[in-house]
Amino acid sequence: MSEKVVFSQLSRKFIDENDATPAEAQQVVYYSLAIGHHLGVIDCLEAALTCPWDDYLAWIATLEAGSEARRKMEGVPKYGEIVIDINHVPMLANAFDKARAVQTSQQKEWSTMLLSMLHDIHQENAIYLMVRRLRD
Repeated sequence: MSEKVVFSQLSRKFIDENDATPAEAQQVVYYSLAIGHHLGVIDCLEAALTCPWDDYLAWIATLEAGSEARRKMEGVPKYGEIVIDINHVPMLANAFDKARAVQTSQQKEWSTMLLSMLHDIHQENAIYLMVRRLRD
């Protein structure tokens, strides 16, 4: 049995509805999309980064011991999944950027990919990441 960690990024949201939304109500629909999972809003997540389990553990071990960023990323082994949203961007971006000095080339590649995803969240804070431990 192999294990891996998958970072899935929100790629789009849509409303599950049969009828077209009247123009007068469109602003309410946009607001609903912005605030969360209401009115039949469906989030579409797309896998953006996958790494083997043991490599994930070694990667997050490059983060400063006891730091908030490391505790956040250790949520995957502890709980099986974590969500990364706009509230986590500065903390994680700083930590992974700093950690690149001690990372292997593969870890640096993952950090660069994660930093790009964090930048996407910073630009559009409705985007988030779901990070999950998967067992085959």
